[in-house]
Amino acid sequence: MKIFFTLIIFAAMMFIGGATALAIPIPLRGVVEGFYGTPWTYSDRADIIDFCRKNNLNSYIYAPKDDPYHRDKWRKPYPADKLDELRNLVAVAKQNNVRFIFAVSPGLDLNYKGSAGDADFDTLIGKLDAMYNIGVRDFAIFFDDLKDDKGRHHEDGKLQAEFLNRVQKNLRSRYKDVAPLIMVPTEYFYDDMVKGDKLKPYTRDLAENLDPKIVVLYSGRGVVCDGITDAELAKVNKIFGREVGIWWNYPVNDYSLTPDGNRNVKLALGAIEKLPTGKMTAIFFNPMGQVQMSKIALATGAIYSNNPATYDSDAAWNKVIDAQFGMLASSMKVFAENSRHMENSWAKVGAPDANEFQTAAYIIMSDVTKKIPADFSALEQMIDNMERATDILLKRLPQKYLDECRPQLEQLRRTAHADKIAVESLKAGRLDPQLKILREEISANEQLAVISELAARKFVDDVINFFDAQNSDKRKRKK
Repeated sequence: MKIFFTLIIFAAMMFIGGATALAIPIPLRGVVEGFYGTPWTYSDRADIIDFCRKNNLNSYIYAPKDDPYHRDKWRKPYPADKLDELRNLVAVAKQNNVRFIFAVSPGLDLNYKGSAGDADFDTLIGKLDAMYNIGVRDFAIFFDDLKDDKGRHHEDGKLQAEFLNRVQKNLRSRYKDVAPLIMVPTEYFYDDMVKGDKLKPYTRDLAENLDPKIVVLYSGRGVVCDGITDAELAKVNKIFGREVGIWWNYPVNDYSLTPDGNRNVKLALGAIEKLPTGKMTAIFFNPMGQVQMSKIALATGAIYSNNPATYDSDAAWNKVIDAQFGMLASSMKVFAENSRHMENSWAKVGAPDANEFQTAAYIIMSDVTKKIPADFSALEQMIDNMERATDILLKRLPQKYLDECRPQLEQLRRTAHADKIAVESLKAGRLDPQLKILREEISANEQLAVISELAARKFVDDVINFFDAQNSDKRKRKK
């Protein structure tokens, strides 16, 4: 009887507490090394696998776009030294209780039909067998990014599905301990799956023919988009007739490259945000090439994926930076909040950079334009904080971080100095000529580092444009 009443009380507590009373982790949750650019090193990967264990992430997908044996030269077997490296990495993953998922991206030139199709199938199976022999038990086949230079792709969803089904059947009939395949479609974001209110033929044929046990990953409305709602996820689940997983393109920054393609110019240092709270089968976060700086966002992703229903992105971001940077956390928060938002003509993701700075600067520029006395105190304090934080981090941040973020720290310090001159110019009612010189210096360094472009950086332009407009008006009146 006592046990009975105990159970009743527990059930009542669960009812009162609702869904938040019990953490429900996403079954497959981890990191996909799926970015373009220089792949991570062995030590980077071993480090991130250890990071996964410490943060209760249970999976790592090996899928570096610029590993030739993964994509461009997928038919070629890994050389002995590279195979040994992967064998060691698989062992590290097992020691950390992290699933090592080996991915191949054969879609650039894969043959599906006839003798050529059979030959490619045998080649791929041989490659996966070699990975099985070094301890891999989880496999993925990706068909993303196959469009031509005009934005078209010529893939056949039915043929892809049949090929994947054949691979799945072959592997799981011979190896009883192999997990279901994971795949990424060619049309891997929602806006590419539909035309108007109808499915495109590729997605329709893939969904209708794909083995229901195969896990499908998609990236949201776009390749890089500003969140996924539960309703949006439900639409894609309905399309594929299963719970799909998410490949989330944050904090990846491989679309923010220097002209030589060797450095990602902006760092994504915000929290994972705006993702579904309901049930899903998998989520993988695509990181930056900068492995250490990726850990801010990845650690917030770990908090999210271990209990989406209770996730608070701001609280997670603060908690993670406190844990990772200790005595330097307050300075790191100043730096990181100026480098969260990623956006270009086709990508938009991440919280706004330095939102309070943006608001304060907007109010000041509005007051100055209307010739209302402006209160500069809050903005000046933020600028002082930026200067102080960058000085502290450049002097005291461990080298492994500085190797990945020094140009951005120096650029923020440069920008803060320009902001200070901008405020002094507004107070004096005339433009200090030094401000344009500083802006040129900032612009020149944007080949290496971009930061706070809609906040601290924009304020410099706004002040210069304000005085240029005033001078232009004066010249017009003289005429």
